[in-house]
Amino acid sequence: MSSLTQWLSKLLPALDHRVWILAAGRLLSQVGIGFTLFYAPIFFTAQVGLSATQVGLGIGLGSVAGMAGRFLGGSLVDSPTAGRRPTLLASALVSAVADGALILANTFPIFVLGNLLMGFGVGLYWPAAESVAADITTPQQRNEAYALVRLADNIGLGVGVVAGGALISLTGAYRALFAIDGITFLLFFGIIYSAIAETRPADNPDRSLLQGWGHALRDTNLMVYALVNVMFTGYLAQIQSTLPLYLSRFGGGGEAVSEGTLSLLFTGHVVLAAIAQLPVARWLNRYSRAQGLMVSALLWGLGFGLVWRSGTGSFPLAWGGLALGVMALAMVAYTPIGSALVAAIAPEALRGVYLSVNSMCWAVGYLIGPPLGGWAIDQGAAVAHGFWLGLVATVAPALAILVWLDRRLRRRGF
Repeated sequence: MSSLTQWLSKLLPALDHRVWILAAGRLLSQVGIGFTLFYAPIFFTAQVGLSATQVGLGIGLGSVAGMAGRFLGGSLVDSPTAGRRPTLLASALVSAVADGALILANTFPIFVLGNLLMGFGVGLYWPAAESVAADITTPQQRNEAYALVRLADNIGLGVGVVAGGALISLTGAYRALFAIDGITFLLFFGIIYSAIAETRPADNPDRSLLQGWGHALRDTNLMVYALVNVMFTGYLAQIQSTLPLYLSRFGGGGEAVSEGTLSLLFTGHVVLAAIAQLPVARWLNRYSRAQGLMVSALLWGLGFGLVWRSGTGSFPLAWGGLALGVMALAMVAYTPIGSALVAAIAPEALRGVYLSVNSMCWAVGYLIGPPLGGWAIDQGAAVAHGFWLGLVATVAPALAILVWLDRRLRRRGF
């Protein structure tokens, strides 16, 4: 065995081949999503003629449809009449049809239809994909399994954003982006159809649509974690929505940061997250999952403090870059462990519903986080600077909740 092969065998986790197939399919579909993520709003405002308010409303309605998709998806993946595989296949087909609608969209109603279908398709995906990953791994492997899927997400999204920008700059063919995105979803459908069989446990009992949700919503462990999860996803949303505006508007020392410099800073953030994803997940295996989330919380607090420093002192780029680096580590410590914790506390027969609750926390966090950060930015420099210190303060109750949850889970053998 060559030294390179030995190095790769140590670096990459030893997981069921189906996890790798799922990650490969997800990478492919994320390339397509990256094609449209940043460029769709530009196209529909600049060329189709929709207002920014209409575009924002359409995207917001898509998020609402995503919550409906998560609710239905959680029940379908646990159902003996459906299951993980059909739900994954349905998510890919609905998303491909959504791209078809967006290709044809010349009016606001068709634009809304495309976003509703896309949100619903993505909502169906998450409970199904995370349930498959839990089904085919041991509890000890799940941190790394979920980390691998998240790594595929990040790489695919990054490649898609770069490739989409190159295509637009060369051809200006915005509608081609939706066609390529639809093709990637169809390829993802083909990968799942041909390579992944149903993984749902055969002895799962049949339940009504709401019965499983009632059990999940009465689970104290899940509900307590959901509170922290919404906070963490709200933190994550600040990186993508509030931080670029903060740096570009206020910077440090009275000087704003240019768009080109912002691009370099955020590219570094994404690259570090991709490099650190698997090593951090493996390192955190030595701790309980709640303790791993405590590490993430501490890193979020440090990162927010560094953002505040970047806007109120000298050397803003150095502090801003350091903040993004710390928050990249906070993100990769959080994302796989959160899913692994929920999979651990979920009854096997309700794994899909529990993971759907986990996914819904993301939708809620992204619903709350960006408007709150945007409001702070609009209030002027003093409030904008103080916003980051306010986020630092929220880390303390998050840590207290996690300490309580860790003790509770240890008593119950999790």
